[in-house]
Amino acid sequence: MRRDLFEADHDAFRESVRAFLNREVVPHLAEWEAVGVVSRDLFTVAGKAGFLGMAVPECYGGGGVDDFRFNAVIGEEAIRAGATAAGLGITLHNDVALPYFLRYCTEEQRRRWLPGIASGELITAIAMTEPGIGSDLASMSTSAIRDGDYYLVNGAKTFITNGINADLVITAVKTDQKQRHKGISLLVIERDMPGFERGRNLDKLGLHAQDTAELSFTDVRVPVGNLFGEEGQGFRQLVANLPQERLSIALAAIASAGVALEQTLEYAKGRKAFGQAIGSFQNTRFVLAEIATEVEIAQTYLDRCVRALNADELTAEDAAKAKWWCTELQGRVVDRCLQLHGGYGYMTEYPIARAFADARITRIYGGTTEIMKEVVGRSLGL
Repeated sequence: MRRDLFEADHDAFRESVRAFLNREVVPHLAEWEAVGVVSRDLFTVAGKAGFLGMAVPECYGGGGVDDFRFNAVIGEEAIRAGATAAGLGITLHNDVALPYFLRYCTEEQRRRWLPGIASGELITAIAMTEPGIGSDLASMSTSAIRDGDYYLVNGAKTFITNGINADLVITAVKTDQKQRHKGISLLVIERDMPGFERGRNLDKLGLHAQDTAELSFTDVRVPVGNLFGEEGQGFRQLVANLPQERLSIALAAIASAGVALEQTLEYAKGRKAFGQAIGSFQNTRFVLAEIATEVEIAQTYLDRCVRALNADELTAEDAAKAKWWCTELQGRVVDRCLQLHGGYGYMTEYPIARAFADARITRIYGGTTEIMKEVVGRSLGL
């Protein structure tokens, strides 16, 4: 069926993104995979090309277009280019972190941060997870104690995407240790603040070009002017932004599944066994028919979710459905596609092997499948 989500402007944008990736990203992928982090220059080059901060108002140097379809194009094309890990830093910057700056910044904060976010000179991250707490954010121990015009921040975060490169880290802290959810606030901690240190760039199963770090805070003096909104609003702010984050992950998952299908179809047509192409075997046809059906049906739901997000109508429950279903589907698809590649599928020189490793995290970050089902289940009155 014809996909009707995008219009002519998005198609032209897609061509520009594809050319940008082939020129500025693909030649460096092996190097970035080896060192575990992309060059900071990737962000400034992307900013100059207009691929960062599309929703940032023009008066702050952005594109002035609040249309998530442009975000979707960048995510899809990064995966198609084999740059899933490298592209994740950009989608984190655009899809996950930026909405906080757009929704909760004061005018002074907007002037201070948005131009650099749009240009790529200020790289963003968001720090929620702590060692040992997993999805239980209310149990976080990172504290922010008011001290005059500053907060004194102490604690640690882990699994932070863009953690090595980030200049602005939206950090979930406890401003009231006696409260659980109502004690959470969001502070922006900046790169050079004394006491803010980055630990290891974590060695992961997949997504090797994406810097994922441990962060620590020891008596970091953060100006009160770096607080989003008011004290105690942090959990509500996080919840309000999670649907877009989860939709971004779901879109990437289906894009990955679609690319795996295309690669496997090509392989099945060319690889021969018992004197004939493996694609001619009934089992192969049935497996690929099932994958093609499931991917297209999931894509249709996601496109509806994108329209709902643009209309400010995407609910937490619908985003949770998209996130858990599409990431679980991604896992099934890349596993079955790898199987059809036989022994070659286990070789990292084949894209399907990298896709298999990269896919495993999507069922965990942004909210695990189990948490997503809990969100949906509660919406049913259970």
